[in-house]
Amino acid sequence: MVFGGTVQIVIAAIPSPSFNSIGPFTIYGLLIALGVFAAVSLGTKRWVARGGHEDDITAIAMWGVPAGVVGARLYHVATDFQLFRDAPWWQVFALREGGLGIPGGMALGILVGIWAARRRGMELGSALDAIVPGLPLAQAIGRWGNWFNQELYGRPTDLPWGLSIDASHRGSIPVEFQSVDEFPTFHPTFLYESVWNVGLTGVMLMADRLGWLPRGRLIALYFIGYGIGRGWVEALRIDPANDVFGLRINLWMSLALIIGGLVLIFWPTSDETAAGETAANETATSETATSSTVDSSHGTADSDTGAGDSDDLADLTTDDG
Repeated sequence: MVFGGTVQIVIAAIPSPSFNSIGPFTIYGLLIALGVFAAVSLGTKRWVARGGHEDDITAIAMWGVPAGVVGARLYHVATDFQLFRDAPWWQVFALREGGLGIPGGMALGILVGIWAARRRGMELGSALDAIVPGLPLAQAIGRWGNWFNQELYGRPTDLPWGLSIDASHRGSIPVEFQSVDEFPTFHPTFLYESVWNVGLTGVMLMADRLGWLPRGRLIALYFIGYGIGRGWVEALRIDPANDVFGLRINLWMSLALIIGGLVLIFWPTSDETAAGETAANETATSETATSSTVDSSHGTADSDTGAGDSDDLADLTTDDG
């Protein structure tokens, strides 16, 4: 629309897709695969720039990615167990329907990835710094799967970028928000988190390039950045979730990530510890040397005094004779 010679684009709402699969493949799964590819590509480029072999990151991904999927599913089942209470046992493995908890995937995927890196003899700090920026990038891509599934959206909103949700995908939210006429659009939390993670990737790359953190500590920035963004998005969501002391479980998890990241940033590095020990040893050595010098000086003085006393005694003996 044109107003006074300027062009303004007005977005009434973000529509939701009417499909979530292509043949036998779900869009959700394809986007996760695309996210993994992007993360591996970025990690490989960064690792090679550090002098590593280009096959190392792919080898780590062969272990870390499946572990991450298992961890993500276990986290979802554990934190949303009420969804599976009356369901058949095999529903736990129904990944085609979504249901992956990123914190669980992050935890198990990173742990197994570290194990795989050590197994290949890679320097762990440099490997982590090369790989970690790809994690929020993968999450930024994978989050668009929630858009295709019309799930995990936020509270109702009348903002121009509100997300349209079909009536058939409102069954899991509170009853008061299920009316399409009364609440036509909701906060697109998938979009918020995706944009946040892209920004987090950029900040991490800049922090690494400028040397803001010691080697191996870039993962702390990831924990803090993801924890803040996820906590903000989680506070907007209205899908059912278990509470602990009045807060959604994922809000507590976000807080734990922020605290853990801060501790990791300020925890002394091995180089700092070694430098401190070296300084302490040098101080102790210096004090020991000073003490030895003083003791030696006292010994010399005593020796000289003893010699004087002997000469005086000889003089007295001679005079008496």
